[in-house]
Amino acid sequence: MDIKSLIRDVPDFPKKGIIFKDITPLLKDPKAFQEVIHKMAEHYKDQKINSIVAMESRGFILGGALAIQMGVSFIPVRKPGKLPWKTLQETYELEYGKDTLEIHQDSIAKGDKVLVLDDVLATGGTAAATIRLVERAGGNVIGACFLMHLGFLNGHEKLKSTPIFSILHY
Repeated sequence: MDIKSLIRDVPDFPKKGIIFKDITPLLKDPKAFQEVIHKMAEHYKDQKINSIVAMESRGFILGGALAIQMGVSFIPVRKPGKLPWKTLQETYELEYGKDTLEIHQDSIAKGDKVLVLDDVLATGGTAAATIRLVERAGGNVIGACFLMHLGFLNGHEKLKSTPIFSILHY
């Protein structure tokens, strides 16, 4: 199945000069969506993962499906003020400012093997901040998984020694 053909390019979104990679056509196709989740699960099947940590919002879609497929817990990482319990925060640099992510303090047990998942690896700031949150919470990040890796943006350089897996490469 040609998964790449189901990713729609949207020019000038969310701002002029950016070509947004829209995954909604892929999500609309149940066989393609299932194939993506199956490929991710196959890649990590022998890693003895305890939890999948995914970032809002498209990461939730993939992360929740993968957690169910693998029989592991799902842990959301959100923008400030969205999680109802005590949180850890991580602030990180963007090209145009700063942003902050949060995770529940009690979401990860010390030593848990955690997979970080998002829809796209672009500049790497969100994934790197999430990895730091997981480590501060006591987890061991075994890898970072993405549907798409925009290699030309060099986000993988911010992930240092974290093994990266992606289905699609641009």
